[in-house]
Amino acid sequence: MKKSKKGTIAVLATGELGFLITGVRSAILSALDKALEPLGISAAQFVVFRSIADGRGSTIGELCRVLGYDSGAMTRLLDRIEKKDLIRRVANPQDRRSFLIELTERSALLVPQARRRVQKVFAQLLNGFDEKEAAALKTSLEQILLNAARIA
Repeated sequence: MKKSKKGTIAVLATGELGFLITGVRSAILSALDKALEPLGISAAQFVVFRSIADGRGSTIGELCRVLGYDSGAMTRLLDRIEKKDLIRRVANPQDRRSFLIELTERSALLVPQARRRVQKVFAQLLNGFDEKEAAALKTSLEQILLNAARIA
């Protein structure tokens, strides 16, 4: 009896896709943490800064959606950042029960330095890719996001 060779889609569908994505995510966060360490911030903290600076998140709820954190984990992360005087919580004029998260002057100066370090890491992660391969990677990841949104 001839043994059939599984195709790539069949192999990825066994859960290998999840293991690969989790491994890539962990490797990226580790590389970013290492690059950002001299600035005294972590990759997760940088994502908070960037989200605030780019206007993608100014409340705990918005930041939870961006980072995929629950509110308890986000509160603990924000507490650590606030202790470093890198964010401040101010009363939300539209909702007295919530706060807006703002960058401090110190973190506003840190964001451009951190962005340069992060861009360097991502450029290094794309070493060995040509334009066509990078475009295919981008398209593939966007398709996975679309498919996941349809399932959720």
